[in-house]
Amino acid sequence: MAEKKLVEQITSMEEDFAQWYTDVVLKSDLIGYTSVKGCMAIKPAGYAIWELIQRQLDDRFRETGVQNVYMPMFIPESLLQKEKDHVEGFAPEVAWVTHGGLQPLAERLCVRPTSETLFCDFYKNDIHSYRDLPRVYNQWCSVVRWEKETRPFLRSREFLWQEGHTAHATADEAEARTIQMLNVYADFCEEVLAIPVIRGRKTDKEKFAGAKATYTIEALMHDGKALQSGTSHDFGDGFAKAFGIQYTDRDNTLKYVHQTSWGVTTRLIGALIMVHGDNSGLVLPPKVAPTQVVIVPIQQRKEGVLEKAAQLKDRLCHFRVKVDDTDKSPGWKFAEAEMRGIPLRVEIGPKDLAAGKCVLVRRDTGEKIECALDEIETRTGALLDQIQSEMLLRARAHRDAHTFTAYHMDEMERILNETPGFVKAMWCGSQACEDQIKERFAATSRCMPFEQETLSDVCVCCGKPARKMVYWGKAY
Repeated sequence: MAEKKLVEQITSMEEDFAQWYTDVVLKSDLIGYTSVKGCMAIKPAGYAIWELIQRQLDDRFRETGVQNVYMPMFIPESLLQKEKDHVEGFAPEVAWVTHGGLQPLAERLCVRPTSETLFCDFYKNDIHSYRDLPRVYNQWCSVVRWEKETRPFLRSREFLWQEGHTAHATADEAEARTIQMLNVYADFCEEVLAIPVIRGRKTDKEKFAGAKATYTIEALMHDGKALQSGTSHDFGDGFAKAFGIQYTDRDNTLKYVHQTSWGVTTRLIGALIMVHGDNSGLVLPPKVAPTQVVIVPIQQRKEGVLEKAAQLKDRLCHFRVKVDDTDKSPGWKFAEAEMRGIPLRVEIGPKDLAAGKCVLVRRDTGEKIECALDEIETRTGALLDQIQSEMLLRARAHRDAHTFTAYHMDEMERILNETPGFVKAMWCGSQACEDQIKERFAATSRCMPFEQETLSDVCVCCGKPARKMVYWGKAY
């Protein structure tokens, strides 16, 4: 009865996906609401996921030569104004500091929505010679964007992220770094988060303000909406010229640097929920599950049960493991473990002790597997690996089953209205056609994938010669 009551607290995703998402976020204890509108408190269960993402992603950064730094959170207005396209792109979302204590400031300060201008101001004094290049820096921090509509993890007024900012001697080096970091993100999402992504370039309409080119990884959520899950930007020398970032080259001439910027955010936690979650709560891939294994003693007051559970915990110490020895009923413990998305549950009771076995239960499939106690280490490791790989396969199968092809506008309309998902269609390259698709279907261009296909010779919108195949979709 207790188990049923706990699960009933989650709205079915088939009934109301948005409410299901909110229920899962709250009931699994990832966040709490605060008195600051649009800002969330990330609770231990949620922050532990972010720490695992941060740690593993940071390791991958370091393997490519990235160094971590930290820049101020305040940007003088005059500094922000130096790059026209950039400031126009962020103006509606900027929060301003106008007073220091009781005194009005001589110049108001922007609370960073992103840190391009700060890094540029820093680089102009830090880079002097070709010997100083490349500069490959990253910072882990929070940023503020005054969003009108907010939703935990997906869109909040303050959120956590990392932002890489690099400077290079040549355009080719900057472009190579831009693509390299996008591939780091894509590999991380697939190998660690079990989220398949589409890699590609944004259209000029959708690119980052001030960028020469923006590259993106796009993921498909369970409800058929797209989620931009990471971006990498090639700035060319535009910011360098605006901020005067020059270096003396080997031929003793002054040249402008070429820059990149790239980032992912706590939005990845939202993606985890919406790609893998079900009507019982979270389903976490083992590589980012704060608890990978939970041991649930059955009839724990019986002799030897708790002692054996503690022994199993010691034997499984190479995994993130805990024993649930609270005084709740086993049914409640099972439902709570499912709600929190713990990948593997170990059930051990008096009958299991007598038989020298335990029961392993997979969170992703619900499968129950009898396991001899002397095999638990190897079986646990093998099952966690299997869960990780099969979660990616299922997510990829879902994405592929919800990816459609449209050859004309009526077909695109039918697909977007009746079978939400990615729509592949040819495009002439005109922003007018892109705007028309957005206005008519509330769908945007998600990316021009690196892996191009020639679906037809003409644009889905205007019928003129096509230049690119584009993924379109409704998005968060």
